[in-house]
Amino acid sequence: MTTPRGARGAAPRHDDRRRSFPQVAPREAPDGRFAATWWGNAWVEALEDTALDPARLARGRAYAGRGHVDAITVTPGRVVAYVHGSRARPYRTEIRMRTLGDDGWERFLDEATARPDHIAALLDKDVPHALEAVTGLLPAPGDLVPDCSCPDDGYPCKHAAALCYQAARLLDEDPFVLFLMRGRGEQELLAELTRRNAALSAAESTAAAPPMPTVPARAVLAATERAAPPLPSPLPLPDRPGRPAVFPPDPDAPDPLALDLLASEAAARAHAFLVTGLDPVAALSPWQDAVRLAAAHPGSGLTASTRALYRDLAYALDRTPTELARAVAAWRQGGAAGLAVLEEPWDPPAGPFDRARPALLAADFPAFRPWRNRLSTESLQLRLGRDGLWYGYESDAGREDWWPRGAPDPDPVGALTDLLGR
Repeated sequence: MTTPRGARGAAPRHDDRRRSFPQVAPREAPDGRFAATWWGNAWVEALEDTALDPARLARGRAYAGRGHVDAITVTPGRVVAYVHGSRARPYRTEIRMRTLGDDGWERFLDEATARPDHIAALLDKDVPHALEAVTGLLPAPGDLVPDCSCPDDGYPCKHAAALCYQAARLLDEDPFVLFLMRGRGEQELLAELTRRNAALSAAESTAAAPPMPTVPARAVLAATERAAPPLPSPLPLPDRPGRPAVFPPDPDAPDPLALDLLASEAAARAHAFLVTGLDPVAALSPWQDAVRLAAAHPGSGLTASTRALYRDLAYALDRTPTELARAVAAWRQGGAAGLAVLEEPWDPPAGPFDRARPALLAADFPAFRPWRNRLSTESLQLRLGRDGLWYGYESDAGREDWWPRGAPDPDPVGALTDLLGR
């Protein structure tokens, strides 16, 4: 019998909607809390708020802590494992929960791609509070439905409670497990985030350059018979370097990321030489140069190549990808001066800083708290740079997780207006 073409030796297709995790080693709960992240503890709270018998919960927690839960398999809407009890044969135990519908995933994807800090947090295995608030990713009391092959009719029994506690540790390590429980695999989510982020970047790209002045071909051909027309005036310098071309993957071509970086580097340095006659790289520290390299690369680190770039640059300088992503946002906001505003608080002299708060109040903005060169509310912040410009920052309320947003402005009211998109 003839073997179908491509079947012999073909690698099995990876099922992104089914993940199995080895048995988690026993460990003590830190500070009395079973999970280490806010979303892991929210998962545990949903279980504990549903439970009818605190004693069964306590036994399930002890089972999980002593390693009675075998390997765990996660599929959309279901978490399954064998749990060892008092008998020699383990019990088949599962936790069921509803998956998110298409409308819920649309809200999640729209919110995730609206802000670069949300994308950076997801890549760093973190879940911003704002994403959960919009979509309701975490279960509410009553959302978790336990089932077990044991004869105990408790709700939940100690075996189901142990599985639920152990699942919280999986969520600690990788929040994409939570997304899989709700119906979407990691590769599927990253592909859709990449597509939406690329579409957003294309929509925000700068307008096309004006047409280039030309000399008619007829005039050039007639130059042998009469004086040639004068050459067109030099083109005006562009405001910023252009974006590099998109290099499609090709096994016979150079690495697309390397080509993209070379093109971005050449454009940025050529533009700097044209404008200032100076090399912009010579005086930079290794960290500043790494931030500049990442900022010159289009996108926010969602594709495999740009994720690798962020990871490698951050690792080389003992930083995290999130720290690099925040620094890139500051560099894109204001270059080296913007990065200094992000990293170096300072005490400005009396003058513009003291006049900023009355000006903001007069423009009907909320009252801002001063600290050194910063004015803050719960979710908005303005920072005065040493260059005399005001830089806008934004954070989820109460988190002190400030990200550069908007364009710098010599007027604090103008900077805040740009930040809020008024």
